[in-house]
Amino acid sequence: MPNFSNAPAGPRPAGKRIFPLNADQREAAQAWVDFGERTPSKPRSASSVVLLKDSPRGLQTFMTYRPGNSPLGLVAFPGGTVEPADDDVTDWAGPSPAQWAKSMGAASADIAKRHVVAAIRETFEETGILLAGPDASSLVEDVSGPEWMKAREAIAAQDATFASLLERRGLVLRTDLLKPLSHWLSPDFAHRRFDTRYFVAAAPVNQEPRLLESKGVWGRWVCAADVLAARATTELGDEVGLETTAGLTLGELTVPGVEIILEKLAAARGCIAYLNHKRPINEYQPVLITEPDGTFELEVQASPASEGAACRER
Repeated sequence: MPNFSNAPAGPRPAGKRIFPLNADQREAAQAWVDFGERTPSKPRSASSVVLLKDSPRGLQTFMTYRPGNSPLGLVAFPGGTVEPADDDVTDWAGPSPAQWAKSMGAASADIAKRHVVAAIRETFEETGILLAGPDASSLVEDVSGPEWMKAREAIAAQDATFASLLERRGLVLRTDLLKPLSHWLSPDFAHRRFDTRYFVAAAPVNQEPRLLESKGVWGRWVCAADVLAARATTELGDEVGLETTAGLTLGELTVPGVEIILEKLAAARGCIAYLNHKRPINEYQPVLITEPDGTFELEVQASPASEGAACRER
């Protein structure tokens, strides 16, 4: 069923969060309300990885600028869409696709596998961090040379596949280094919709992120607590320094999924504690709310992934 309301918001039940609607979404929201219920556009499957490392000021995570009004946000964690070639990856270490499907609350092992592969591939493309190694107990170390950059560029341009890189270098995916985090669906009114699986992983000790030479604009390790402390300012948007980001607050740069993850990181006691914390894989889909003055907001509430099966992978 489409997920929206054009009634006044009124009192909200406990556990629900309210986020302002970003300017680039208002036209789509207005059309959704004006023309009544319609069939939402089919979401594209996507994966995103929250890379973590400890710092004296608290947990740090790597964030990048994303061009083109990405449904993941202008500033977000590394990630992108699932590609058909992700099915070609067979060199696998860690939980089986069936085990991943169970832990993610995914509808099938094939769906879970695609999301896991896409998560590791997109992280490699965008940051150079590669969660793969010669065997199930080791990890490739230095991936900073020009040949690695050339390989990343080729995969990003779809001139080569991630599976072919792994095979050529004799590497297997270290899926045991990933943990499922949450499941986000774009609101029904959006023109571009993503069905996004968020994962989390500790940054490998001997690997440092480096932006893709052809596409990288801005990216760095940020302290989650510091970013949130400045959330009402335009500090981060001004730092990125683009016309599309200057003068924007954190809420205008990101999507609710990113903000909520940053809040949890800021409250964590450290990388190991965060990774080892037992948490349900919550499913989120923002609901469009029309306020009495005609403005729009997004209402967000988590539900266990098992309860959201009807709207997954539509």
